[in-house]
Amino acid sequence: MRWIWIDKFVEFDSGRRAVAIKNVTLAEDYLHDHFPGFCVMPETLMIEGMAQTAGMLVGEAGKFEEKVILAKVKKAVFFDYVQPGDTLTLEAEIESIAAEAASTKGTIRSSQKHIAEIDLMFSHIDRNLAGKQFPEENFVFTDTFESLVRGVLSGAYKGASAPAKEGAQ
Repeated sequence: MRWIWIDKFVEFDSGRRAVAIKNVTLAEDYLHDHFPGFCVMPETLMIEGMAQTAGMLVGEAGKFEEKVILAKVKKAVFFDYVQPGDTLTLEAEIESIAAEAASTKGTIRSSQKHIAEIDLMFSHIDRNLAGKQFPEENFVFTDTFESLVRGVLSGAYKGASAPAKEGAQ
C-alpha cells in the first residue's frame, strides 16, 4: 500500500515551483489516535506531504528518468496545528538542482494561517548508488503519483497529452 499525502496539484511550474492541496478529514484513520479528543495531523505527515510535493517537482524536472528519494530534512519548523476540516496548501520551490541531488524550500498554509516551513534535500539514487541494482520500473514515481500532475502540466512529461476537453475535436 502506498500513502499519498496530497490530493492534487493546483500549480506546477516545471523545474521551479509546485503548489499542492491536502484536505484533512476525519475519514483518515490516523487522526482518531492522534490525539483522542483533540485530533491533529502529525507533523511527520506534513513533512511527508511536502516531500511528495517537492519530490514530484524534482522528479518532473528530470522527466521522471531518475528515482528521487528524500535524503535529508534540512529544516522543519511548525507554527500551528492542523485539524480535520482544514485544507492545506503546500508550496515547494527548487533552490538548486544537479545531476546527483536537489534542494527545495517549502511552506504550508491553511487559509490565512502559516503552518510550517520545510526545506528538504533529495537524492537521485540511480546516479548516486552506482553498481546497485534497482528494478526497471520507477518505484518512486508510480502512475498514481504521476496522475496528480497530469491536469496541470498539459502534456509536458513522458510524451503524455493533456486530458481532452469536453466537446473538443
